[in-house]
Amino acid sequence: MRIVFMGTPDFAEASLKKLIDEHFDVVAVFTQPDKARGRGMAVSFSPVKELALQAGLPVFQPESMRDGTVLAQLRELRPDILVVVAYGRILPDDILALPKYGAVNVHASLLPKYRGAAPIQWAVLNGDRTTGVCTMYLAHDMDSGDIIYTRETEIGEKETSGELFDRLMVMGAELLSETLRDIEAGTAPRIPQDHSKASYVSMLDKSMSPIDWNRPARAVMKQIFGLQPWPVATMELNGTVLRIFDADYTDHHTDAAPGTVLKADQDGIEIACAEGETLRITSLQAPGKKRMSAADYLRGHPMTSGVN
Repeated sequence: MRIVFMGTPDFAEASLKKLIDEHFDVVAVFTQPDKARGRGMAVSFSPVKELALQAGLPVFQPESMRDGTVLAQLRELRPDILVVVAYGRILPDDILALPKYGAVNVHASLLPKYRGAAPIQWAVLNGDRTTGVCTMYLAHDMDSGDIIYTRETEIGEKETSGELFDRLMVMGAELLSETLRDIEAGTAPRIPQDHSKASYVSMLDKSMSPIDWNRPARAVMKQIFGLQPWPVATMELNGTVLRIFDADYTDHHTDAAPGTVLKADQDGIEIACAEGETLRITSLQAPGKKRMSAADYLRGHPMTSGVN
């Protein structure tokens, strides 16, 4: 089965590596155009392009999917199927219809929940107990195609979005391999989504970083872990905005207003949340400094006022 792979970031690289390692017939790779990154604005390749070049695979980096160029290239490549993983481009219907087996996608949620961008982060932010990956056929509307397979996993109570990303990346690659083998064998199922249960999520941005203490402790905890590795939760302490990386639940209750610093000692910084609950901040980063324990920070910055 001739495969054209389309993907760009780390999440997609894991799937491509799985296909290469298991000797699938990948005939070409499409990835986003090279971009200038970093302070020096040096041009760098996407993780998928790096891997494709190492494997000696032809690489295509179209600026547009709709001017007919990609369609012509695909006709020459004669793929039996397109594999699309975090490509970052919407494929037109004429491209989706070209291969014999259509186009399949790996999505990091249990569709129809969390269609769109950043499903991993939103699963953590929303305090979900479980999430997973699925493979599906691409259709005209975003993430609306028929489901092939799903794999579910529990989310650790203090698991960051980055840690969950790494786990789902591997799960997705393994599920893709199984999916392609069963499609070729003619045994893969095709299960329509219940569109009435669909939900959509958006990309993250820095406006989400400031901690809202007017929420229960678990919601604050999930904000802290859901926003790692980016954009990272923040709080203001004595006029300094700190990035917050770790916290613990407490069994304490308080009548203090949410955001009030209740205690600051070698155990961390205990802060009032909604519903009388409290949370203890244990790891943070001050501007221009490395990440450190809250206790180490307090040694050089004694507490004199509350938190906003």
